[in-house]
Amino acid sequence: MEREAVLVGIDVGTSKVCALIGEVARDGSLTIVGKGVVPASGLKKAVVVNIDQTVRSITGAVDHSERLSGYQIDRAFVGVGGQNVESQNSRGAVAVSGHQREVTREDINRALEVARAVSIPSNREVLHVLPRGFIVDGQEGVKDPLGMSAIRLEIETHIVTAAATAVRNLAKCVQASNVKIDELVAASLASAEAVLSETERDLGVAVADIGAGTIDLALFLDGSPFKTAVLPVGGNNVTNDVAIGLKTSLQVAEELKVQHGSCDLSTVDPDEMISVSMLGEPGGRTVSRLDVCRIIEARMRETFEMLRAEIHAAGEGLLPAGVVLTGGAAQLGGIAALGREVLDMPVRVAGPSGVGGLTDNIMNPAYSTAIGLLYWGAKGLEAGDNQRFESAPAGGIPSKVRDALRSLFP
Repeated sequence: MEREAVLVGIDVGTSKVCALIGEVARDGSLTIVGKGVVPASGLKKAVVVNIDQTVRSITGAVDHSERLSGYQIDRAFVGVGGQNVESQNSRGAVAVSGHQREVTREDINRALEVARAVSIPSNREVLHVLPRGFIVDGQEGVKDPLGMSAIRLEIETHIVTAAATAVRNLAKCVQASNVKIDELVAASLASAEAVLSETERDLGVAVADIGAGTIDLALFLDGSPFKTAVLPVGGNNVTNDVAIGLKTSLQVAEELKVQHGSCDLSTVDPDEMISVSMLGEPGGRTVSRLDVCRIIEARMRETFEMLRAEIHAAGEGLLPAGVVLTGGAAQLGGIAALGREVLDMPVRVAGPSGVGGLTDNIMNPAYSTAIGLLYWGAKGLEAGDNQRFESAPAGGIPSKVRDALRSLFP
């Protein structure tokens, strides 16, 4: 097995920072050779609020993965989350140049530029311009128009943006950890790389990455994303509710949630009791497990209702493949059953798959974004995009070209 490249993914989340080093083989298979996971500090709802603490967290994760792998990390794909990630769809149309009237790479790039030229406020930064499909002389559904005879070429794109200050602060923290940025990738799109099948993307599916502070959401149809958003709720909200409801510390509430929590009340024995240490009460007391689960179920029901509103706003009935839940908080017991009830569509919980190497403890939903970042990088390699390794800073010209290439050669 010949090694083609070594890629690095850094997922900077609300509760943890994860750095993974992966070797990509010629056949596209991915082997993880280094990993570092440290508790995150300096972030609130996936946005940097303290530069020094965030730099320490990133440096810690990078050091761990370097020691395990023996590689020195100098650049990485970095996930961007936080409430400030938004998206819009845009079309660009150009007349096909050249006397042959055949679509060339230059025509495609010009159409991309036109689509990209939508008015985006100056306080926002473009993360991705992803081609969704082409229309050649009115003929829709064209995936790759290169070489086709045409007079007019239209392109449909999905543009993902984030608050410029949040992006710059994250980039500053990564660079202060002595790591250059290959590309900034919206966390939901990275997670989608790790957990969605091609069939689901084509049919219409949503991926909801439920982290500690936020839910990263991406909706796909016909193989490409058409809506990307972030909801400002996550697993921490459930923990807070449990802590308040039982008058206990956040640490105890988190343990209760993880060990005894369930969103499916029908599976909970009403007579089961659990002991809890209370604030200011030596020795603690016992509480009904059903009471704990009722608190969890109420908060998760509200969360799914927010998710449902977001999905319905994007268009009714577009997701026959339903919703795929991933992220650390998707591991709550009974979460898929509650999701099916509230969303009224298929719901499954998924973690990353198809990766070899140092996979113990990371092949679960909490690591979908980190592993997805490696897949994202590997997909760019497949597209024959060697510029990536000498590319301009994130958001520079090569990333536009890269996005175009990635869509043309899926």
